Formats: sequence, structure tokens, C-alpha cells
Amino acid sequence: MNSLLSKYSEEIEAILVKYPPERRRSAVMPLIYLAQRETGYINKQGMDEVAEIVGITSTDVASIVGFYTLYHESPGGKYRLQVCTDLPCALRGADEFLAKLCENVGVHVGETSADGLIAIEEVTCLAGCHRAPLFQVQTGDGISYHENQTVESAMRFIDEVRQREWERGASR
Repeated sequence: MNSLLSKYSEEIEAILVKYPPERRRSAVMPLIYLAQRETGYINKQGMDEVAEIVGITSTDVASIVGFYTLYHESPGGKYRLQVCTDLPCALRGADEFLAKLCENVGVHVGETSADGLIAIEEVTCLAGCHRAPLFQVQTGDGISYHENQTVESAMRFIDEVRQREWERGASR
């Protein structure tokens, strides 16, 4: 049984209706995003279920997951901060920004903070070269962009995230 289909049948139908039946495979990317929404990553079963829904192989789904930084094959922080270090961003200080941000959070690139909230990842091209250093934040709620960053402004963002999460936890 396809648990993705049974859990999100209405959302999946809303995605599939956007594509002609003979182009159903074009829905693969929004379906992968849906499959990883709750946990922040997509596992083998999720890839198999997406493949079944759109009529392609699991290998095809895995190749898409492996290519795009929007998708993740393993658990990470609840907030994935992805810092662009492509050449134009590097010329605007992105490499140093990334190193200092990791130092302040207490992680290496690709790691998650001890509290499980913040993962810092290095990516190529977030299409904001003229506003670097920048990062995007991926959560189960979507993606937000943070441009013209300093380590201090990024740490303020992280502190705000931690405060919100603490308040949510304390109110339960």
C-alpha cells in the first residue's frame, strides 16, 4: 500500500491535476517535496511511492533527489540553512561568512546543531549573487531567503528561531 497516497490523497490529486495524464511524470518534483515535508527528508520508501504515483522508476526519483538541493536523503536540522558559495557569492565573502557562521553555531558544513534545530549546508547558486552573502532556509513550512547577510544578522535569525522553538515547547 502506498502510504503517501493514502496520507495525502487530496494534495496529490491537486498536484496531478495540473499535468496532462500523459505527462504525469512531470509531477515528480512537487511530489518529492510533499513526501519530505514532515520529516525534512525523503527515504527509500518515499521515493518508491513517488515513483509508483508518477509511473517512473525509483532510480529516476533518487537521481532527482540527489541532484537538487531542495531534496534531502537523510535527516538534518529542522531548519536547513543553505549558504551559496558559488564564485560570484565567494567574491562577496560567502566562504568566510560560511566558515564564521559554522564556527558560531558550533558545527561543520553539513552538520546539525546539538539541539537538532539548525543544519548548515553549502550549495551552489541561489540566484542572488548581487545580494551575497545569502542563505535560504528550508523548513516543512517552505523556503525563505535571507540576503545581504553578516554573521551577526544570521546569528540573530538563528537566535529568533531557537526562541520561537523554545516558546512552542514551553507552551505544550
